[in-house]
Amino acid sequence: MSKKFEKNISDIANQLVGLEKNINLIYAFNGTGKTRLSVAYKDVTKTNNGGSHSGVYYNAYSEDLFNWDNDEENNGTDIKLKLAKSSLNQFHPLLDEINLQDKLASYQPKFDYRFEYFDELNDGIKYIRFYNKKEDEEPLEEPEGVEQKKEEKKEEEERPIKISRGEEQIFVWCFFLALFEVDGWTGEDNQSTHFFIDDPVSSLDDHNIFVTISSLVDLIDKHFKKRKIIITTHHIGFFSVLADWLTRGEKASRYQEQVDIYKLKNNNGTIQLVGPRKEVFLYHLELLRVIKEAKDKDEIYVYHFALLRQILENISSFLGVRNFSHVLKEIGFSDAEKQAQIVNIMAHKSVFRYELREPVPDNKKLIIEIFEAIQKKYKFVLHA
Repeated sequence: MSKKFEKNISDIANQLVGLEKNINLIYAFNGTGKTRLSVAYKDVTKTNNGGSHSGVYYNAYSEDLFNWDNDEENNGTDIKLKLAKSSLNQFHPLLDEINLQDKLASYQPKFDYRFEYFDELNDGIKYIRFYNKKEDEEPLEEPEGVEQKKEEKKEEEERPIKISRGEEQIFVWCFFLALFEVDGWTGEDNQSTHFFIDDPVSSLDDHNIFVTISSLVDLIDKHFKKRKIIITTHHIGFFSVLADWLTRGEKASRYQEQVDIYKLKNNNGTIQLVGPRKEVFLYHLELLRVIKEAKDKDEIYVYHFALLRQILENISSFLGVRNFSHVLKEIGFSDAEKQAQIVNIMAHKSVFRYELREPVPDNKKLIIEIFEAIQKKYKFVLHA
């Protein structure tokens, strides 16, 4: 990394430190320097705080604390996720496991887990073993062989497994969300001035990305009045829906004086923080592309209503009208107010957080009809 780049990123970190608003959402393409920016922000704030941490971070370095031990010497009979020792280990014994399980529950995980601590409890967690989630017991009709089947099932349930990369990222994210609530780490008089969160969704499928957005909104809602929260991402859907909830969602009025949206931009080798909201950012094209891809693959989910609402609002803003029901009329829907109401309800965060992933057939049909009507009317050019 060149000294010029380091100075460039450090200058932007100082710029972020000086921002007055507490909620700052930043979009950047991969490779622009988001992770390096979070490190530079840590360095600047530590220097300003006499060499001590003043806030907390979630970034690639957080995920790198977790590494698999595949137990290859024993054909993988004791696979486990190791935690590298860090300054965070001292807070592990204070982590509320019920709180962690509650946060995981939103993702409907198919695994259970158990912590193994170091002999000295204050040294924290040494390993995490994962297991297939126990299914509800079903009565076995045939008495013959029942005991053997029970024993085989018990052995299967007790065998550690390796979870997928996406499941691992969900677990690590929820682990940190629970750790963020350990008062000894992030409470008042500790590291309580800011959260800097960089791309918690890089390995997640679309549905889990939107569950993660919901968990972030909960974090923001709890802390934004007293702490600066900086969120960086390369994921256009993540960025778009989070920006929508913060500026137009059910609690937008609470945040409106505290939200700014930026783009981290590489301009001929110089990184710039562009905004707030000064540059025309055509992410509606990317949102349309995401919906087209889902339609082509027959993988329409409830959260696509949130993307669709964002597109309709962008078009209505371009046309100079306040309500997107006007756009629905323009593209041929005779009962536009009713369709707008459905889109609004289904775009609500609590709907696609807790409802089944796939919408009912009528709603799935509505998503496709609105998408096709938009394309027929406006003929947006979508690149693969």
